[in-house]
Amino acid sequence: MALTLFVGLLTVQDKKIKKVCEVNSDPSKTGAVASSGNPTACLGNGGVPEAISSLRTFISADDLRINLWNLEISNQSFNIVDVKPEKMEDLSEVITSAEFHPTHCNMLAYSSSKGSIRLIDLRQSALCDSHSKLFEEPEAAGPKSFFTEIIASVSDIKFAKEGRYLLSRDYMTLKVLMDINMDSGPVSTFQVHEYLKPKLCDLYENDSIFDKFECCISGNGLRAATGSYSNMFRVFSVSPGSTESATLEASRNPMRRHVPVPSRPSRLGSIARVVGRGSESAGGVDGSSNALDYKTKLLHLAWHPNENSIACAAGNSLYMYYA
Repeated sequence: MALTLFVGLLTVQDKKIKKVCEVNSDPSKTGAVASSGNPTACLGNGGVPEAISSLRTFISADDLRINLWNLEISNQSFNIVDVKPEKMEDLSEVITSAEFHPTHCNMLAYSSSKGSIRLIDLRQSALCDSHSKLFEEPEAAGPKSFFTEIIASVSDIKFAKEGRYLLSRDYMTLKVLMDINMDSGPVSTFQVHEYLKPKLCDLYENDSIFDKFECCISGNGLRAATGSYSNMFRVFSVSPGSTESATLEASRNPMRRHVPVPSRPSRLGSIARVVGRGSESAGGVDGSSNALDYKTKLLHLAWHPNENSIACAAGNSLYMYYA
């Protein structure tokens, strides 16, 4: 099946939000609160909207706090997580992302700059200073570098549709985290920027190492995607043991750049067939980092909850891939 590419030249404008509206009225479906411009025009100091837990409440998060909002009350929120220490010099980590559980409105997860993910239950206490589960990988053996903690920071998390698994993205990798009902390591880890390890000093100098790439997962839970540089994004099969992946470019002509293809035929579906038919030695996301443009980066993308389509924001344009 051929892949159809819709390109919308949607110029980003500095418009302030007046109110949150157009909430899906179907009780069987929930979604994320989308915003543009300055969200603090609506939320004050409450932070950026993250996710809806029901048709009435949603959360927002900044570096130090997570707040619970009601769609019908715009002038106040309820603080449920606060990591601010008494003395700011004692601050050791900040909140990087927060996400409500898709089916249990009393549960949410949030990630930190230290690479940990905490699952909390709103029924336990009004202020969730403690967590019900903590997900973090053991420290790797061997010496640490100056960049170890920076690249371990989790930039985004997403629940799978059924809420059993968590997807997380740090600077180097995309991880399908463990079953939230079990204390175990990641189910799968996908290398996204492994080839950039020799260039961490350069990436630190130009601040690219602090880029916050988002991730998303398909409605059926079989594929995950995340962005990279040169307006590229990666699509991975998250089936256990699978090594299949595809690399695409968010542009009017996604076949323009030639990137290497997997060594064996991909079964990711027609959305993966847009991968360029270049030689194995061609540069790109899977090859030499010298071919990348660090000024053009694909940070934001979202997968349709029911259909095999992805929306990608690159620069001032929105690209939609539908297979």
